[in-house]
Amino acid sequence: MIERRQLHITGIVQGVGFRPFVYHWATDLQLTGTVLNNAKGVMIELQGPSAKLDIFIQELATNPPPLARIDHITHGQLAVKLAETHFEIVQSDSQSDGTKDPSLAALVAVSADKSTCQDCLGDMRNPQDRHFGYAFTNCTNCGPRYTIINALPYDRHHTAMADFAMCTDCAKAYQDPLNRRYHAQPVSCPKCGPHLSLKTPQGELIALTPLLHSQNNSMAVLAAAANKLAQGHILAIKGLGGFHLMCDARNSHAVSQLRQRKQRKAKPLAVMMPSIEMAKQYVTGTEAEWQTLSSPERPIVLMQALDEHDLSPEIAPNIPKLGVFLPYTPLHYLLLSQFNGPLVATSANVSGEPIITDCDALISQLGHVVDAIVDHNRPILNGCDDSVVQLIQQPNGNTPQVQVLRLARGYAPLSFPLTAPLTRSILAVGAQQKNAIAFGFGANVFLSPHIGDLFSVSAEQYFERTLGTFARLYHFSPELIVHDKHPDYAPSRWAEAQQQKSLDTQSGASGSIQTLSVQHHHAHVLSVMAINQYQDPVLGFSFDGTGLGNDGSLWGGEVLLTRLDKAQRLAHFEAISLLGGEQAIKQPVRLLLALLFEQMSLAAVQTLELPILKSLTPLTLSNLHRIWQSGNTIKSSSVGRLFDALACALGLIDTTQFEGQAGMLIEAAARRADKQHLPPLILNLPLSSSEDDPQQMQVWCSSQLFKQLIVQITEAPLSSHRQSIIARAFLHSLGDAICSYAARYPSLPIALCGGVFQNQYLLEYCLSKLHLQGNTVLPNKHIPVNDGGIALGQLWYGIHQEAMDKNHK
Repeated sequence: MIERRQLHITGIVQGVGFRPFVYHWATDLQLTGTVLNNAKGVMIELQGPSAKLDIFIQELATNPPPLARIDHITHGQLAVKLAETHFEIVQSDSQSDGTKDPSLAALVAVSADKSTCQDCLGDMRNPQDRHFGYAFTNCTNCGPRYTIINALPYDRHHTAMADFAMCTDCAKAYQDPLNRRYHAQPVSCPKCGPHLSLKTPQGELIALTPLLHSQNNSMAVLAAAANKLAQGHILAIKGLGGFHLMCDARNSHAVSQLRQRKQRKAKPLAVMMPSIEMAKQYVTGTEAEWQTLSSPERPIVLMQALDEHDLSPEIAPNIPKLGVFLPYTPLHYLLLSQFNGPLVATSANVSGEPIITDCDALISQLGHVVDAIVDHNRPILNGCDDSVVQLIQQPNGNTPQVQVLRLARGYAPLSFPLTAPLTRSILAVGAQQKNAIAFGFGANVFLSPHIGDLFSVSAEQYFERTLGTFARLYHFSPELIVHDKHPDYAPSRWAEAQQQKSLDTQSGASGSIQTLSVQHHHAHVLSVMAINQYQDPVLGFSFDGTGLGNDGSLWGGEVLLTRLDKAQRLAHFEAISLLGGEQAIKQPVRLLLALLFEQMSLAAVQTLELPILKSLTPLTLSNLHRIWQSGNTIKSSSVGRLFDALACALGLIDTTQFEGQAGMLIEAAARRADKQHLPPLILNLPLSSSEDDPQQMQVWCSSQLFKQLIVQITEAPLSSHRQSIIARAFLHSLGDAICSYAARYPSLPIALCGGVFQNQYLLEYCLSKLHLQGNTVLPNKHIPVNDGGIALGQLWYGIHQEAMDKNHK
């Protein structure tokens, strides 16, 4: 029996070879009909015997193209067209199908950029192929997506390739459904596509003699660039989502020059390796780590450095981990094959600013840093940094899990479908640091790539450009904006400004934008619930650097009984004075003193044989004690600040040079203790009832823990072995506190979130012990455990707030 059916398919279904896949499968089954892209996804009309239609739909649902993700397939019956004789791909339709059913309002999910596939690498290496040595080779299965898209549907005139007219050969491949470059929007070759240029730091062209025919300058430019890198020069190289600053990773003078010019004193630098074989000369890893390193996402993977290697020690001072990644664009492959060695590849940006995507901006902001620039003329429409991940070992021999520290190229935009459509469009504007935005409408949730810290005008402009990108792609206009409870955060100010504009425009009408605020640590836990689409209560451990609490103080070490609409604070770490406010974060000796003053007199502190204390004058010490005594200080329950204080006491740092530095150094010391089988040290982290709320609230006494730590530090000369033993004991005491508290709630799932759980040693210790005592832990999946996940938690709060309001009424 002949039928004609219509299929509406949503998800990541454009720019991933979906239509040619459908074409192949339909023609193999001798079905007739059409397939087209539109702003709502992919529409298929399919005609043939009922049994064959069923086979087609089953195959499509279970075995889609490798880069595709099907969220929904909606079926409908159509009238049979008896005169139809073949199946064809028809031109994309930019118009909506006019449906009013909110369950069908799931729009296309823009695909993240993917690394160059093996077929394209083969073309680039084949002297007989027109793509030989070409720096912009791609096909349907690889290449840029998010970074070049301007509008949906994903067609060439909506991308950064709009001004590049295809030559005859490229047009032929583009129009052939049996060619893997069929409708690969960035398709090009040396005759018709983008080209590279080598420039001085002032932007003047450096003339080169092409190695091949005059139309392909890629190899000439990159050979000259590789030569400059070999001479110890620093280059800015325009990649997929922005510029990298690159230099020879084995040349300590070049690396030191890069640090000095960029004013990046100690924060580790990422290293791009030409191949996995060369990477194995510098780092060691598990099978899961090597698989992640070479995955299509090509993230920067934090891996254990080998004891002996020839990389500059300036790359990651005193930290035995390296952030390594492999080439992911044709340009990188060509450059690394010319250079044949590891290259520092760090984002080109002013410290704390967004990645630079334009050559003129690079020249004005970082021209003094570089010795030459490799530029190209394909615009980067949407900046996107490199993703950073690490692998977390799972208890009981389960598969290690990827923990995303920076969600960006390869993984983002991240999207997933909801089980039920939303009744209004919601925007969540994220945190002040490691900002990302999230939004939901129809039956979809989206999380943007990493935006960054919003402490400057240019960073806030980047935030607004990212908002503009998604508003343009999805014709998205929020009816509700969710933001952090801190009123002075840039996203909070922006949200309130949008509401005021809306009120002014609507003259107070009911159609104006609404806003909601949600507490920072509540949002952390909600982000874990959101990615698991979990709605029941959980026990959340939210440990980070800082966040405004419900009581107006700074939180950062919280145990929260978390529901969708509220979080009950069950326990927290002792609130410690930040002596001098922000100065205490940069000068952790102030944090250490605040902890010691809670347990010791000024005179007793003055007698301690701690080098960091001996560096302070008696007047400075007494002044800081007077500030502490006054009680007129900002206090924080932050666990992150405890890491800073301990690293300072152990002599690992005297000033904090970058966020997370103390945690990295303490973790490295703890791992040395394990590796060298050093004896255990048991510390006691007391938990007592709060004076303010003795019935419910409980407090971990951080200052008593530090009193024990100081005894251990000062009772004998502080050797490297003793540093390691004490660092490990500190991490164990935190982990034991978490697991002991979790044991009180055996029926509740556990969420571990906040930047402190980027500490791989602490997290793995907790996961192992929680598993042994029978607790269930909700996985973070690809949502950043740090503030990069806050926006998703805010969105989850907003999604469920409407239902909560109705229930309360």
